[in-house]
Amino acid sequence: MIRVFIDGSAGTTGLKIRGRFQNRRDIELLAIPEALRKSPEARAERISAADVSFLCLPDEASREICGLIAPEARVLDTSTAHRVSPGWVYGLPELSAAQRDAVKTANRVAVPGCHATGFLTLAAPLVKLGIAPADYPFTAHSVTGYSGGGKKMIEQYEAADRPKELDSPRQYALGQHHKHLPEMQAVAGLAYPPVFNPIVAGYFSGMVVTVPLHTRLLSRPVLPGTVADELAEFYRGQRFIHVHPFGETPPDGTLAANTLAGTNELEIFIFGTEEQIVLASRFDNLGKGASGAAIQCMNLMLGLPEDTGLAGKEA
Repeated sequence: MIRVFIDGSAGTTGLKIRGRFQNRRDIELLAIPEALRKSPEARAERISAADVSFLCLPDEASREICGLIAPEARVLDTSTAHRVSPGWVYGLPELSAAQRDAVKTANRVAVPGCHATGFLTLAAPLVKLGIAPADYPFTAHSVTGYSGGGKKMIEQYEAADRPKELDSPRQYALGQHHKHLPEMQAVAGLAYPPVFNPIVAGYFSGMVVTVPLHTRLLSRPVLPGTVADELAEFYRGQRFIHVHPFGETPPDGTLAANTLAGTNELEIFIFGTEEQIVLASRFDNLGKGASGAAIQCMNLMLGLPEDTGLAGKEA
């Protein structure tokens, strides 16, 4: 039996992780009395007793608890606190065989941010494959459901008397200081952070991250079909990432953002011309963008098939 502790199980990501364990007979969730839920010492005891723990906490609380636990405790942090920190492994195993091996043996895994997952699955291979230079002026547009904003935003959107502005998609983080930008730059190996345009819309979960390219600025001449073929080869054999052939679109010609809600799947689409290419990554911000990614990494750390408990659509 695998002993698991979720520190911060009342938040959106913690609740989703707990929900994904409901039908797993190999998991024993370690409980903590309500009176001790805010006690760092009591929580640290549970983390020490667990085979693996999930930190679903604000950044500062995550840093605090990590200062109290032993180095050998196996921890997955879903906050922003440690995604570019030395000694932590970034939990996107599809980026390389070395990254996957690092996740398997790590005691400290930082679960990627949802926007960062969409951007990195597109931009990181472009740099690794020599298609785009490290100093390419990347731009990313990301449309996400309101669940990504946590309990407070969910309550705002689901209130009967919500403001009319919430009926419209809303751009945010306009000052280019979004908390996912450091990991987007560092993990992709970019000289500069991308210009980032996140948009929240009035549906619960699911997202599409889009990265446009000007071929005249790339490292080598490529057609969009070539990019599609090279990305397909890059992700060949990956359980959760599927690259569509160049130009393949849904039957109605649109790319809905909530199609993969409730799953841990991620789809990549490639469109464009000789001069301009558009890449799009579609997935669930609560799945491959949060709780599903965390459990996928946990499975790898424990030597389990990575899709254990993730193969079907979440109830």
